[in-house]
Amino acid sequence: MRRSTTTALALSAITVLALTGCSRSTKPADTSAASSAPAHRGGNSATASAPLSSAKLNSRLLNESDLGEGYTRKPQAADQHDDVTVIGCPALEKLGSDAATGATLNFTRTAKASFTYAGSTHSEVSEELYSDSATKLSNGIGKVFNAMVSCPSYKVASGSTVIDMGTQKTAAPDLGDEQWSQLLTYSAGGQRSVVKQTAIRSGNVLVIVSGSPGLVDAHLDKALTKARTAH
Repeated sequence: MRRSTTTALALSAITVLALTGCSRSTKPADTSAASSAPAHRGGNSATASAPLSSAKLNSRLLNESDLGEGYTRKPQAADQHDDVTVIGCPALEKLGSDAATGATLNFTRTAKASFTYAGSTHSEVSEELYSDSATKLSNGIGKVFNAMVSCPSYKVASGSTVIDMGTQKTAAPDLGDEQWSQLLTYSAGGQRSVVKQTAIRSGNVLVIVSGSPGLVDAHLDKALTKARTAH
């Protein structure tokens, strides 16, 4: 099984299968219920504004020159919809088949990029930008994120592949209007990997950076700064 820390849809139940290259999906589905409140700074989080265009979001993604020497952008993988089952996490199971295919977020605009880092074996980092109303971004990401962190351990099955999952909520940096952060630990085939995912909402833009914990910490601030920059 090929390992990758690239997310197909960052905070879905099957992020981990995307991370391991076993399942990928970018098809959106509706999500409307809010869950417990994340860390937040307040500010203009309720301010309504039109979503940014996909072209603008793409221009605000990090690129190799932003990241520095040793980073190579990966081609975007084709969608793949596998039969996926979540075992032992009622909150994720309740989200149903949409969560199990990574199709839980339904935001108006999306842009994504993934990079490998030559400085460390198998180190990767990915960025996802979403734009929609502040309320919809907050509710959508909060619903899935809170479902994931509600289960310290569970399993994800796709065909004959079974992945042992561990999820731990971590402190998010005091950036933007709202923040979410977690560590995902997954074990399969005798190997264990840890992936960090941090999401920051700033107004009508949601920034999600995922991958090797050190790379996420190193590039999160610059990802948010560029995402806020008007082009």
